Amino acid sequence: MNYDALFDRILSRIDHDTYLAATNAVDGAHSQALRELEVRRKQPGVTPQELRALINTMYKQGRLDDIRRYSALHVIAASPMVADYDEAAAMVSAQEMAVLKTGGPRLQANLASVERHRGVLAFLLQRYEIALDYFSRAFERQHNAMNLSNVLSTLIRLGEHDEAVALLTQVRSAFPRPLVEELDHLIQTDSDLIPLRKEASP
Repeated sequence: MNYDALFDRILSRIDHDTYLAATNAVDGAHSQALRELEVRRKQPGVTPQELRALINTMYKQGRLDDIRRYSALHVIAASPMVADYDEAAAMVSAQEMAVLKTGGPRLQANLASVERHRGVLAFLLQRYEIALDYFSRAFERQHNAMNLSNVLSTLIRLGEHDEAVALLTQVRSAFPRPLVEELDHLIQTDSDLIPLRKEASP
């Protein structure tokens, strides 16, 4: 794979577009519901059925729209406790249709979510080069540390540790400080990024 071209796709964006923190990736109308859902998801003993019921309740209450509902259902289907990748793929397709029908000013950010979910599926199925392409597209559409960390994780899974370090080095010298700090936080907390921990900022 041409990693120089990959680096160009990522590094060329920062001079022309606004950086978005991962915490700002979801518009405020749905962020509170998604935070509540994430807290519930991490509680011991919670079942997929309970989470799906909560998602559907939030949707009926108007706290989640179709785009976020399908996104959340994808996360559950792709999670280790379910690992139903056919269902996860179906949710991504439904999410993409909802995004295209909705359009609007968040079109690119919403499409980035679709690309990220497709990348997750490819990653879980060990199709790492395909995952890398999806994650790179997600970053091109939405410039945040989460999308960039997925690119780094996939490079590591491909055995391209030196390439991951090279990209991280360029990011740390060229990107805005808030993105670098958030990326370093993800490196310290994401097990897929353990090989990069000694490269993170002190």
